[in-house]
Amino acid sequence: MEVILLDKVENLGSLGDKVKVQPGYGRNFLIPQGKAVPATAGNLAEFEKRRAEYEAQVADELEKAKIRKKNLDGQRFEVRARAGEEGKLFGSVGTTDVVDALVAAGHEIERREVRMPDTGPIHELGEFEIGIHLHSDVDATVTIAVVAEE
Repeated sequence: MEVILLDKVENLGSLGDKVKVQPGYGRNFLIPQGKAVPATAGNLAEFEKRRAEYEAQVADELEKAKIRKKNLDGQRFEVRARAGEEGKLFGSVGTTDVVDALVAAGHEIERREVRMPDTGPIHELGEFEIGIHLHSDVDATVTIAVVAEE
């Protein structure tokens, strides 16, 4: 299936690229998310007419992501969790806990933007670097301090 990208998509292409993708990926993700349209003659002509509008929209989203990065990058947030004597958690700290900590501090963030370390959920006390994927070109890093509940 060939599609025309309406936004930059990681590992695929950028605005205006005509790319070949698996039919399921195109139908079930790219098209419903508004990231692409099927590559038909009519859609190609429509895209070329509205190209400046799409470019302005992409530039605006990138600017907003850069502002969010400036507000988030390098900040430290605290998450309280129940832990045993040796610093092991009863359970784990995952993406939902990270989102809750950031939202409580007044930041707008979605669960899908949080990138946990390669080891997955956090299972011990300490400080951990967590990636926040704000845009295909913009990533921020925050520190999550997991502390024991009293």
